[in-house]
Amino acid sequence: MSAHGVLYVHSAPPALCPHVEWAVAGIVGAHVVMPWVGQPAAPGALRAELTWQARPGTAGAIASALAGWHRLRFEVTEDGSPGCDGVRHCYTPDLGIFTAMTGANGDIVVPEDRLRAAMGVALRLGESLEDEIGRLLGTAWDNELEPFRRAADGAPVRWLNATG
Repeated sequence: MSAHGVLYVHSAPPALCPHVEWAVAGIVGAHVVMPWVGQPAAPGALRAELTWQARPGTAGAIASALAGWHRLRFEVTEDGSPGCDGVRHCYTPDLGIFTAMTGANGDIVVPEDRLRAAMGVALRLGESLEDEIGRLLGTAWDNELEPFRRAADGAPVRWLNATG
């Protein structure tokens, strides 16, 4: 069975770029060369996109390998495949990692138990339900990453197909 997705490295210091490629190559089992270009939203940083095809769970493995790297901002997605939901992982140095299930169109899907828990937290603690739902949807990550996403419009994309 095969899954596919996209790794968006929104910003990375140039010295870190080869290490990102090596980490991803070790996960997908294929040589990786990413098309690094300047990131206008963070002068001196680089950005790249890599479309991958590998085993289900690859997005989580990539996110785990890259999370915690200083000054790295990324998102990695995996489309749904038979028996597996789609997923999106976002990472920023300030916020850490955010993970959510995604639907076929890429929207975040919130399971009913998490929505009920958010309603309970809002009710018990007097928090805003809107704030709790924002946490479930990763609003803080979207707000931090959006300037980096917009700066990437028109950037090249590299396709990677792992075999085996």
